[in-house]
Amino acid sequence: MIPREERVPDIHKIVTTLREAVKSLGVPIVTEISRKKRDPFHVLISTILSLRTKDQVTREASVRLLRKAGTPQELLTLSEDAIEKLIFPVGFYKTKARTLKQVCRDLLETYGGKVPDSLEELLKLKGVGRKTANLVITLGYGKLGICVDTHVHRVSNRLGYVKTRTPEETETALRNKLPKEYWIEYNDLLVTWGQNVCRPISPFCSRCAIRDCCKQVGVIQHR
Repeated sequence: MIPREERVPDIHKIVTTLREAVKSLGVPIVTEISRKKRDPFHVLISTILSLRTKDQVTREASVRLLRKAGTPQELLTLSEDAIEKLIFPVGFYKTKARTLKQVCRDLLETYGGKVPDSLEELLKLKGVGRKTANLVITLGYGKLGICVDTHVHRVSNRLGYVKTRTPEETETALRNKLPKEYWIEYNDLLVTWGQNVCRPISPFCSRCAIRDCCKQVGVIQHR
């Protein structure tokens, strides 16, 4: 094992290694949905539902809702109560039901029913932050973007690849440092690794495929 202080976060080796390592693990739910059908609206809806919600709950709620209403027009025909019942028990399901209705109104009134493909316009939608906007751009449209959630932020810093305090700072740092060829897949790789191996508390360093590249910044206890 290479001493921690001598480890180098070689991003090319990290990405190449993780591509193989995650094959036996489940991909994030929004990625799964986008692979079945690259529909920006479906990506947008499932991402909003996923906030503060476990993947399995998001998966089931997204399937129920999108089967019933797969377009902004169809979703607007549903009452908030009906949406609540379809998406329960996602976190903050009542608030999300209202948000989904407003998002669909805005899409129809401002964008002709089409989900915008730019960060600037997506961020104007109610309940859409940078994480959601970047996922729509990358998974919905296949355009360059960097999505940073808590896993991407934590693992990037733990590796020693960036040194930032917030997900927003991490996104900026990655846009300046991460090779563009990895922008779209970086989120999938680190989210999957963060959920299964590089966990927030007591990560599984003993079975980490990229441990020789990781400085283990901030890691006090590990397995």
